[in-house]
Amino acid sequence: MKTVLITGATSGIGQQMALDYAKDGWKVIACGRNQQKLAELSSNDNIDSSQFDLTDAERIAEIGRDHSQALDLVILNAGTCEYIDDVMAFDTDLFRRVINSNVIGTADCAGAFIPHIKTGGQLAFVGSSASFLPFNRAEAYGASKAAIAYLAQSIAVDLAPHNIDVSLVSPGFVTTPLTDKNDFEMPMKISVKQASEEIRRGLSKRKKHIKTPRLFTSILGLLGQLPHSIQHWIALRMVKS
Repeated sequence: MKTVLITGATSGIGQQMALDYAKDGWKVIACGRNQQKLAELSSNDNIDSSQFDLTDAERIAEIGRDHSQALDLVILNAGTCEYIDDVMAFDTDLFRRVINSNVIGTADCAGAFIPHIKTGGQLAFVGSSASFLPFNRAEAYGASKAAIAYLAQSIAVDLAPHNIDVSLVSPGFVTTPLTDKNDFEMPMKISVKQASEEIRRGLSKRKKHIKTPRLFTSILGLLGQLPHSIQHWIALRMVKS
């Protein structure tokens, strides 16, 4: 039985992947901060849980030190999203919260769990296609996910000699509690079931970059290849529309 550890497993994509991997016969270690939801997940066959907050570095390090089970796959999925609504009153506290959760917290989890990945195992970082283009109000979220993208690509180079493959996951819009709070149009939004299926398929093929849904993220990726001046023009048009 293979073992996968998933952070952010109490809602959204992480929860769906935990349930799907368990159904497929994997041993799942579901991680999150909501103890009630973790207990509900643990009632399923093949799922154990580990409770911690992404911003609690000491707790994450403690769990890493106490962890004794070898891992075939680690999916660092946990994160948050907040938008800066008034750039002229730039909310540095908000920016710091998002960076601390999405970047520093993810790095803390990487430090805690990479030593437990088997030779021949895998590590996955869940970023976002929001990092492909500049979007209004997304200074904090986009910057955090751009950092995750670079972290994944860089750490893949250093883990290669250890025979550990690294994947970056860049979802588009997926129906989750986070996107339910969005007050703007979300084209080509998909269900967590579809996102989980496509991400798991990509991981099984050890793809370096997994994008879902493919059409939407491919369009954003192509736009992200354009000169910055054109990207800026496109972003301004999206704000005005």
